[in-house]
Amino acid sequence: MQKQIALLATLVLTFAALASAQTDKSKRPSPPASAECKLPGGKSIKTDYSSPRMHGRNIYGGLVPYGEVWRTGANEATTFVTDADLMIAGKEVPAGSYTLFTVPNKKDWTLIINKKTGEWGIPYKYESDELLRVPMRVSQLPSAVEDFTISYESSPTGCTLQLDWAATRASVKISEKK
Repeated sequence: MQKQIALLATLVLTFAALASAQTDKSKRPSPPASAECKLPGGKSIKTDYSSPRMHGRNIYGGLVPYGEVWRTGANEATTFVTDADLMIAGKEVPAGSYTLFTVPNKKDWTLIINKKTGEWGIPYKYESDELLRVPMRVSQLPSAVEDFTISYESSPTGCTLQLDWAATRASVKISEKK
């Protein structure tokens, strides 16, 4: 009887450990990452995303098709949370929680800020919840970036959102609404 109880306890602990490993997002092939920008007025923007790896794959125009909405990362959709009212490419973004999507193309990209939050990343079916679409600047990086990376570069007037992967950078300037 004691052997059966010990075996049962071992099985339960094994299954619990396996279940715990499945919920540990840091063990995913595209682990969680975040970026934050401190605005000149003391408020901030925070972005949480999953960072896929290149692994020798053709990224833009391949894994990430041109002309289609991309979740801008992997797994759950990428979040964009700000405690300040913002201006992005001349359009207003009120303080709040949003989701970021992009439409990559060879020469130009579009940033989508969507009011719907908490969704998985794809398929994209949230057009009616879009707050805005704005153009992004596209440039070539001097060398390939293996891990998809979202970052913010601070300036005296705000931040520049930067999306780097493979040899491509897509960026857009963000400022606090005055």
